[in-house]
Amino acid sequence: MNAYLAFKALHLIAVISWMAGLLYLPRIFVYHVNAQNSETIEKFKTMERRLFFIIMNPAMILSWIFGILLIHQIGFASLAFLWVKLKFALVVLMTIFHFYLLACLKNFNNNNNNHSERFYRIINEVPTVLLILIIFIVVFKPL
Repeated sequence: MNAYLAFKALHLIAVISWMAGLLYLPRIFVYHVNAQNSETIEKFKTMERRLFFIIMNPAMILSWIFGILLIHQIGFASLAFLWVKLKFALVVLMTIFHFYLLACLKNFNNNNNNHSERFYRIINEVPTVLLILIIFIVVFKPL
C-alpha cells in the first residue's frame, strides 16, 4: 500500500472529525446559554466535555500527526511552497480557535460564561471560513 495515500486518507478522516466538532461545539454553546434549569445545564456540560475531549482533541492531534507525515512523505522542502505555508498558517489559526473553544468550555463548566447566544452564533462561522480557505488553497495550490 502507498504510505502517502494511506496518510492522506487518515488525515482527511481526522480533519472531517475535527471539523464536525469545531462546527458543533459553538452550536451547543448557543443552546447552553439559553438553558434555564440545572438538569439541562448539566446535560450540556456533559455533551460539551465529551465532544471536546473524546472527539475533537483526538481528531485534532491525529490531523496534525497525519499532516506532518504527509509533509514528510512529499519532503520537507515542500514547506517552501506558498500554498503549504498558507495552509499551515490557517491550520494554526484553526488550532488556536480549538483552544479558544476549550476556554469557553471551561467558563461554562465554572458557570462563568460572559458571552451571548449571538456571540456563539457568530464564532460558529469561524471554522467554516477557515475550512473553505484551506480547501481552495490545497486544491488550487497557489505558487
